[in-house]
Amino acid sequence: MGMTILWAVIGLLVGLVVGFFGARKYMENYLRNNPPISEEMLRTMMLQMGQKPSSRKLHQMMQTMKAQARKANRK
Repeated sequence: MGMTILWAVIGLLVGLVVGFFGARKYMENYLRNNPPISEEMLRTMMLQMGQKPSSRKLHQMMQTMKAQARKANRK
């Protein structure tokens, strides 16, 4: 009886740890592949600030944001 409870508690703890790290890795990959800010959102923000965005500038800003996100994930 006591061993069964011990194994159940150990299994629960292992499951929690594996689930936490699995979910964390999944979310990191999801956010890397689907950034929360798109080029259309950047275009709208720049227009609201009074700037006329060119497609080259938008693309450059997106690449800079992706590079910063990769750099932050490495730390």
